[in-house]
Amino acid sequence: MDDLVADRRLKRDSKVASRRPWIILLVLVLLGLAVWGAWTLAQNAQSGGSGGPGGGPGGFGRRGGRPATTVGVATASLADIPVTLDALGTVTPVATATVTPQVGGTITQILFREGQMVKRGQALAVIDPRPLEMALLQAQGTLTRDEAQLANARLTLGRYRTLLAQDSIARQEVDTQAATVKQLEGTVMTDRAAVGTARLNLGYSRVVAPFDGRVGLRAVDVGNVIAANSTTGIVVETQVAPIDVQFTVPQDQAPEIMGLAARSALPVTVLDRTKTKALATGTFATLDNQVDPTTGTVRAKARFANGDAVLFPNQFVNVRVTLNTLQKAVVAPLTALRTGPNGDYVWIVKTDQTVTMRQVKRGQTTPSQVVILSGLSAGEKVVTEGGDRLTEGGKIMLPGQTRNRRSGGKPGEAGAPASRPRPGRRCRRRARRCARPAPATCRRCAPAPRVAKR
Repeated sequence: MDDLVADRRLKRDSKVASRRPWIILLVLVLLGLAVWGAWTLAQNAQSGGSGGPGGGPGGFGRRGGRPATTVGVATASLADIPVTLDALGTVTPVATATVTPQVGGTITQILFREGQMVKRGQALAVIDPRPLEMALLQAQGTLTRDEAQLANARLTLGRYRTLLAQDSIARQEVDTQAATVKQLEGTVMTDRAAVGTARLNLGYSRVVAPFDGRVGLRAVDVGNVIAANSTTGIVVETQVAPIDVQFTVPQDQAPEIMGLAARSALPVTVLDRTKTKALATGTFATLDNQVDPTTGTVRAKARFANGDAVLFPNQFVNVRVTLNTLQKAVVAPLTALRTGPNGDYVWIVKTDQTVTMRQVKRGQTTPSQVVILSGLSAGEKVVTEGGDRLTEGGKIMLPGQTRNRRSGGKPGEAGAPASRPRPGRRCRRRARRCARPAPATCRRCAPAPRVAKR
């Protein structure tokens, strides 16, 4: 029994010993393939993916190479780009007033509609004028009485002076009568002022608009008794044409803005909340005379005609001030500009449809374009889409191109004429035995041509 077990163990060990060299050889082959693959990847990374063993640019071999990347391309051009300053502003009316009566009384008429555009001096409301008319009559009556007394005092003074000349009266009586005349003259002057005040109060019974503007919602109705100089008033009026927009600018740019505004009028555009639609266009008015220390900004104001009433008081808007215009600046699409560890750069497309990275310096930007101050010339093509997959010297493909290697033109060239594929081995053999020329297709593309019978 022990001999049988020993024989089996000996046979098993001999089989393992016979397979061991093959296992070692397989391990060595796998290690060699792994080393070769790592070396190939390292070489491809150093060359930017431009080549590999047995292949052309952008590939690892004849058929298994890295495919070219399809990208979007645009051409840098020259354009006039405005230099702008964006800020958040608030629409403020040029004038706003709470229309309040200067006399108290009962409101008998409301002569405006809520939200109506009114003119300066237009009547808005009427207060009951009858008490004011009576006050005017009373003042006029007092004036008439005092004027009569003044006339009588003047006649008496004349008689006294005649008697004094005849030495028939004492000088003291003459002087007393002269003082009485002066006193009555003052009384008459006071009465005339009272008449004028009563006449003004009667005129104030018609409440008028102080300027051209738009009235809001009324605060009182017909039949209400309102006091003079009431805090609530009758209605609030605002001037909406023209209208101002207040915004803030950084304190560092305040001197530049003041210098530009002194030379010429700076155009200002008001945009909606999404900055896609221009609401109105006006001109820059002025800067405030001090800097806000809490924010480091200076308040500014721009004026707009607002004839179509697009701007509404206390409305929040986006303000864009045009400071200058760059003439014939090199511009590129904003999507072409990228930022890396060394700064801004773009991918330049060469004539052989390879790309190279180039550092650039950006300038003024617009919603769709960016000014390139240095590093790019007009007419050069830059990559706008697909730049994240590119490497230095890598191959690219333009939209619409294909990777058909059987075309008559260059691989990947769109619209290249189709050429006659090379016939297979079997087709060439049949061509030698056939009286006709070599077939245009091989057996893989179409059935083999019929062979002429001898």
